[in-house]
Amino acid sequence: MSAADPVAPSAADLAAAHLTRATGAGLDPHEYRRVTSGLASADDWGQAFITTARRYLARAERAASAVSAGEYRQMAARWFHIATLAPHADQDLAAAEADAAMARALQLLEPGARRLDGPAFTGWLRGSANAPGTVVVVPGLDSGKEEFHAVTAALLRRGLAVFSMDGPGQGALAATTTVRPDYHRVIGQVIDALGVDRVGLVGLSLGGYYVAESAAHEPRVAAAATVSGPFRLDWDALPPPVRDILTRRAGGAGAARDFVHRVDLSALAPRIACSLRVVDGGQDVTPGVTNGEPLARLAPRGEYVLVPHGDHLLGNARTDWLPSTADWLLGALT
Repeated sequence: MSAADPVAPSAADLAAAHLTRATGAGLDPHEYRRVTSGLASADDWGQAFITTARRYLARAERAASAVSAGEYRQMAARWFHIATLAPHADQDLAAAEADAAMARALQLLEPGARRLDGPAFTGWLRGSANAPGTVVVVPGLDSGKEEFHAVTAALLRRGLAVFSMDGPGQGALAATTTVRPDYHRVIGQVIDALGVDRVGLVGLSLGGYYVAESAAHEPRVAAAATVSGPFRLDWDALPPPVRDILTRRAGGAGAARDFVHRVDLSALAPRIACSLRVVDGGQDVTPGVTNGEPLARLAPRGEYVLVPHGDHLLGNARTDWLPSTADWLLGALT
């Protein structure tokens, strides 16, 4: 879920709310402040970020090396993705451009990366074909495969293969699909496409629910980690901006309410047989969202990691959870 924003936030409010998320996604904090300080209103968010992303694409065209061109395109993908965090007319275009920029970046920087597509997912498989294990990175409500590069990089550095994905209602698929609570069916398709016997999962924000729900149903999940994932949602208590995002991603208010009603891990947590790590930030407090402590307590092999000063997605406290969680996944899979 996104951090709770006030109704009709100002540009400054929106920029402050998304600061650690944007910098966690790889945007330079100084450039982020320069771009957001020039916004007359929150309505200008999308165009400002798209314009910045296109400047990086222009730099890529002028780059003196393939490496520089790839790095510029990778950065463009991140700016395009962050452009989607506020509603605007070109939101779907920005998601499509993020996808295209990342595709070109990986062609230049990691020619061995493979695009995998299925009925309900799309994404990139990176890492060695002889990797000792494979981890699937699952995004959240308004995130996508271009956002969590730091998680992917940490896992790749440890020798694991990583599949960064978009599922229903996410990233490149947001314009054509809607969110679904039975995400384990999507993860089953992903594992089939990967051709492996077992995987690790790491889910961020609403992706934490998707990962826990999948681990409860899919026996090929050998380890799962959730980061800022909800244990339960309450529609009536959710802030209006979150309800608005859910309504768009679910395809209507009725469908969104039904989806939220299904996001409850009370009965599923005891069925999670694999090793489970639940990471929460102590400053991540959104009305209507129950954080992950009950999930860790009810799961037979659950452990809880609380970072008291961490915010949503813990972009302000990455060293307090990411290295140890990447090590934990490596150990659980090998």
